Amino acid sequence: MGIRRDSLYIGDTSNDTVNRFDAVTGRSLGTFVTSGSGGLHGPRGLIFDHLGDLLVSNQNVEQPQNGNVLKYNGETGAFIGELVSSIQEGAPFAPRGIVLSNSNVLFVADIESASSTAEPQPGELRAYNGTTGDFLGTLNHSGFNGPFFPRSVVIGTDGLLYVSVFNPFDPLNGWVLRFDPETMEFVDVFIESNSVNNLHRPEGLVFGPDGNLYITSFRANADDTDKILVFEGETGTFIKKIDLDVVGEPRAFAMAILFGPKGKLFVPISGDGPDSGSVRRYDVESGSFDVFVPPGILGAPWYLTFGNTDSATLAY
Repeated sequence: MGIRRDSLYIGDTSNDTVNRFDAVTGRSLGTFVTSGSGGLHGPRGLIFDHLGDLLVSNQNVEQPQNGNVLKYNGETGAFIGELVSSIQEGAPFAPRGIVLSNSNVLFVADIESASSTAEPQPGELRAYNGTTGDFLGTLNHSGFNGPFFPRSVVIGTDGLLYVSVFNPFDPLNGWVLRFDPETMEFVDVFIESNSVNNLHRPEGLVFGPDGNLYITSFRANADDTDKILVFEGETGTFIKKIDLDVVGEPRAFAMAILFGPKGKLFVPISGDGPDSGSVRRYDVESGSFDVFVPPGILGAPWYLTFGNTDSATLAY
């Protein structure tokens, strides 16, 4: 992918497509994965595998079957097949963020488990062979005492797997946990919500070129803002926030975020404001942004990847 001019790929949850944009100009290059291709119903995490094909975690929203991970041709967007089947051993119920390690292990944040009750049941962090899709097991989170509802994953420069976890029973809570991807064992709670960082319902997380960890966070109430929180990458110490909206004005929040060309942070916007469906491009030092993809092309953009995004660290 790196030989040609790069592209940005974004899953649109409003119409079950993946759209493609020029990575430098933001010019629309059209629909890359057509609506519902291969049974796409709820695109979430997107990465390119080691052979250059696109992997999409598919939540199968409002479908009778479990979620799965679909594979598409990295050149044409044509459906190749299921990498992880919805009926295989260890199939994810509601897959969300994904990464593919250098040792070819696909880690999938399965946000919750199937339940016959109205109360949500904790999910799992699942591992699969990145070539065959064979189930390798779940990571051991027994050392974590909170409700385990994992949303997104990224591998840090320390080689550990960082996982954002939210609490549906207390949405003002939130954590970032660390796991050893080799042993699949829990390491520690790296970040926990408190009155200083105001980490609420964390989802997308990515390390910046500055080594800091950037995490999406949602407002607590109408007197709060949706934002991106910045933490020191080695210690987890809270540094600052980047507000995405203003108290009293329409909401603008992000599910996933990603660094791209020239060290800029790319933020797909959802909400109820006029810029919903756009993609902002932030200078993280100043907090200023320009509109990279204008509203009107995408309905509900969530997860994204560049062709040159590292499938494990999500670095550009």
